[in-house]
Amino acid sequence: MNEFSFINSIKQIKYNQPSLVKGIGDDAAVFRSNQDIVTAVDSFVEGVHFSRETMSPYQTGYRALAANISDLAAMGAVPTFYLVSIVIPKKWSIKDVKEIFDGMKELAKQDHMDLIGGDTVSGLELSISVTVIGFVEKGMARYRSTAKPGDVVFVTGTLGDARAGLHILTEHKENAYTNSSYFKKRHQMPSPRSSFAVSLKNMDCVTLNDVSDGIASEANEIAEASHVTITLYDDDIPVSKDFHQFSPSQQYEWKYSGGEDFELIGTIAEENWDEIVKIANDTGTQLTKIGLVTEMEEEPSVYAIRDNNKTRVNKNGYIHLK
Repeated sequence: MNEFSFINSIKQIKYNQPSLVKGIGDDAAVFRSNQDIVTAVDSFVEGVHFSRETMSPYQTGYRALAANISDLAAMGAVPTFYLVSIVIPKKWSIKDVKEIFDGMKELAKQDHMDLIGGDTVSGLELSISVTVIGFVEKGMARYRSTAKPGDVVFVTGTLGDARAGLHILTEHKENAYTNSSYFKKRHQMPSPRSSFAVSLKNMDCVTLNDVSDGIASEANEIAEASHVTITLYDDDIPVSKDFHQFSPSQQYEWKYSGGEDFELIGTIAEENWDEIVKIANDTGTQLTKIGLVTEMEEEPSVYAIRDNNKTRVNKNGYIHLK
């Protein structure tokens, strides 16, 4: 199958977004909007970000788009369009590559996203670059730099599950763990919190960051951007009911630095807590208060209170180009 036949095989029959003027078929797509436009891009390389040992082609595509939608969620944007550039090695069949796009399409349907372009080339290793575009009301994008002393720190969902799933998959001892299918799915097919984030559109002073590298890293990013100190209460950090089957050291490392849960960590004024809880309930989102924002000390910093001891939490998650 040549490039043009392949593109015809994956393009949508009809589009969902009324803002789209021209989709696939010309040199570029065209859309228009009277809102702020939010865009993000991530690249995924076989052997670095994913492996056929732990994920099917379908799951690879699903997860690649999920990571990007999570970035839009952290900005409070409605996910709308995506573009995919893919480098295809000879060892990957066209059937396999189409399954990657099928995985993306399945997730895209949940937010009525449209595939509007990209590129396909041959190369030595499979590489996927996904660009996403979303809309947010003018001036209402969420940033890491808006946390204020007195804010509470919250997180959605549970933490450490994706890393636990990867551990189970790479150890090849699925029967040795309780509820292994849950943990594997959290790694292979995460659920971005876009509906929750978008539902915060009428709330003021909400700070958001997506949990892609672990809350140790993400909390430090908020502290640095906002010039504040953040204190996390270890006992309050939410984990799933079967997470305690792993060793204490694994639990600690994975919930702080495991990453790829694609949950949201954020801050909000204490007086607005009941309002955000209602939004979480309305969107079926687990929401937990895990910390407090205070004035910056000598430098932006994050601490954790664990067993009545206060320790510094360093910015240690997944480090790219290390």
